[in-house]
Amino acid sequence: MNAPGFFGVDAPRQMANPSQPPFMTPLFRVLEALLFASDKPMSPAECVKHLKGAADAAPENTEAVGLAKCRPDEVASALVGLASAYEEEQRGFRLIESGAGWKVVTAPDAAPWVRQLFPENRPSRLSPSALETLAIVAYRQPIMRADLEAVRGVNVDGVMQTLLERGVIRIAGRADVPGRPLLYGTTEFFLEHFALRSLEELPNCAELRRVELPVAVRPEDQPVLPLDQVPGSNATEAVSPFETAPAEEAL
Repeated sequence: MNAPGFFGVDAPRQMANPSQPPFMTPLFRVLEALLFASDKPMSPAECVKHLKGAADAAPENTEAVGLAKCRPDEVASALVGLASAYEEEQRGFRLIESGAGWKVVTAPDAAPWVRQLFPENRPSRLSPSALETLAIVAYRQPIMRADLEAVRGVNVDGVMQTLLERGVIRIAGRADVPGRPLLYGTTEFFLEHFALRSLEELPNCAELRRVELPVAVRPEDQPVLPLDQVPGSNATEAVSPFETAPAEEAL
């Protein structure tokens, strides 16, 4: 009996039918089924885990045992080939890779018809101010809210809340400065939504990260005044240096 080949089929059988579409081979078909059934993107390593799980569950299934021998790099190559096959066939769906892994999506040119299935889910767009704030977070993360306001010149509380609710930014930690303010960064959904595999794929990423931007005045950089010399103060209320910008609406 011949050992299963790269795609989990006998090598002579593959050679006997070289015109067979790549997505008809067992590995391509199984990967297609896994990604179609999954409710989240899957990495090659996750696919391999399921291939091995199927072999463990059914050791008498020679095809499953053969596919379980695939390595993550082989699965990654197969996914690239499957994505290319979809493109060449001009199908109604695509296979795309993001930071979280691979997933099946509908073709962009099919959007007018697909939207008819979800009339109540009309896409809502971010305002220009929200997009500008999101861009600053994406290129300069992790970043404090105060530094965002220093760049934009306005209060970003409402905008930040909107971005958090949309799931495109997250709290990434706390800054190592007095007060330990929150730091913000982008999410896996941000990469997925903008079809990016990593932040390095942001346009002009390296160049824009080198541009010097304004930063908020740190507490340690401010002169310490005697309590009775604080302007307009009755010396009972503390004023945060991170809350000085005028307010701006989120949308």
